[in-house]
Formats: sequence, C-alpha cells, structure tokens
Amino acid sequence: MPDAPRPTPRTARAVVRAEVDHGSAELVGDPDRPLAWTLLVDGTAQSHVDLADPEHLEFEYVRRMGHVVDLAAPPWAPLRALHLGGGAWTLPRYVAATRPGSEQVVVELDAALIDLVSSRLPVADAGLTVRSGDARALLATRPSASAGLVVLDVFAGARTPAHLTTWEFVADVRRVLDEDGIYMANVADGGTLDFARDQIATVAAHFPQTAIVAAPDLLSGRRFGNVVVVASARELPVPDLARRTAADPFRARVLAGAELRTLVRGARVRRDRASTPSPIPPAGFFGQ
Repeated sequence: MPDAPRPTPRTARAVVRAEVDHGSAELVGDPDRPLAWTLLVDGTAQSHVDLADPEHLEFEYVRRMGHVVDLAAPPWAPLRALHLGGGAWTLPRYVAATRPGSEQVVVELDAALIDLVSSRLPVADAGLTVRSGDARALLATRPSASAGLVVLDVFAGARTPAHLTTWEFVADVRRVLDEDGIYMANVADGGTLDFARDQIATVAAHFPQTAIVAAPDLLSGRRFGNVVVVASARELPVPDLARRTAADPFRARVLAGAELRTLVRGARVRRDRASTPSPIPPAGFFGQ
C-alpha cells in the first residue's frame, strides 16, 4: 500500500498535478486540515477527502448524502453499496468508516484518475473495490438485488452524461437494488430546476417513495447547486432526514409527498431516445 501524503503545513497549499484520461487533475491540500485534499478535474471540484478523518464531509451535498447513509440501516450495520462515479471516493470512505464490513464497488470511467487517487489518497479497506469503466455498462453487469445502496454522482467535466439521466437507466438501478435498497443521485441544476424536476419524475416512475434534499435558495431559484434525490421501494426516513439536514451548518430542506408532487408537476420522464446531459454550471461553481 502506498504511503499517505505527509501532513501539509496550515500556511501551505500543496498541489499535485497529473494528466488523466479525461482531462487534467489536481489534488490541492487543505491548509486547515493537514491530511485533507480537494480533487479537481479540469478546474471543477470533484471531491474533498480527509485521510485522517474519513467521516468529515466537506461538501454540503455529500454531507446530506452521509445523512442518508446513516439512516439507511441500523448503526454500524454493513451495507452492500454500488457507487457510480468515483472522484476521490469520499462517500465510500465514509461508509467504510461508519459501517465496517461493508462490501462496496466504486465505478470510475477514468483509469488514470483511479491510479492517481489510489497512490496519493489510499484506502485501507478490503471491502472496497474500484473498477474502471462506464457507469451504465458496469451497472448492467451487476446481479439483480445485489445492492442495498446505489449512488449516482457522475460528472463528465461538470455535467452528468445524458445516458445516466433516463428511465431506462433508473430501471436498471431498480433491478440491482434489493427490496429495501435506497437509490441516491446527485443532480446539479439551477433557476427553474427544469432538469432536476425531470430527474425527480424519472426516478419516481420506478420508486414509490421519493424525496429530495436541497438548499432553500436553490429551491427558490436564486442559485445553482446540488439536489440530492433519494428513492426506495420502502418508506424513507423523511422526518429523521429533515431533522439532520436542518441542523447542518448550511441548512437544507427535505421535500417528499405532496410538496414534492407540487414541485414536479408538469415535469417529464426522460427516455434514452431524447435524453440530455445536465445543465452547464456557472463559472466557479463548487459542489454544494
């Protein structure tokens, strides 16, 4: 196992640069956390990882996903998780730390990025497997009912590819999940949230229980940001999730039931034949 990076002084911002298969990657040291790094690809922040504290979730939307992980099963119970989109494996590290014994597969398209992260930000967990390939293609190879958690957090540059936004894709997610499994998707949008509303409608076409977590100013159209979509065939822990997100430093709202149906009224279910990638974020957008 490669050595972890040495602690970075608080006054310094260590930077590691590398050309990867799909762009230019940078690992930027966090001056406030000696063993923490932010991964950027072509200038877009993809992940923040603290090697000394994998339970620290810096990005707002990842913290919200962490709350869902905490509520997905009894405390410390292991999960069978499939992560579509790798980055620096922030959420898989969190699952490994909070639910020892979990079996996790991470799918990342960029093989060179996998090499960079595994050498510079190694994970010592035998239950974590990282595979290189297209997320949808590898999803199709997974056995039915083989996962209790599927997470979609894929960006090509700063946009989610079109083939990961459709009814057909979510149908395969539903096949791979067990009867109590939970699906989470990171959806980036802003303004009138047309893309996010369509994504919620597309997910809800397969899952009877659907909720979202998002910042109030995003829901009101005042900024671009991340909507976390959560779905399952079983009842979701909406009240507990709402309490946790309301207590975060940057509070979020949880919408489900009638509120969510009102939000998605008029939205369309996206199919393969007419799919589009997620919107282009504004310059300087940082995962929130």
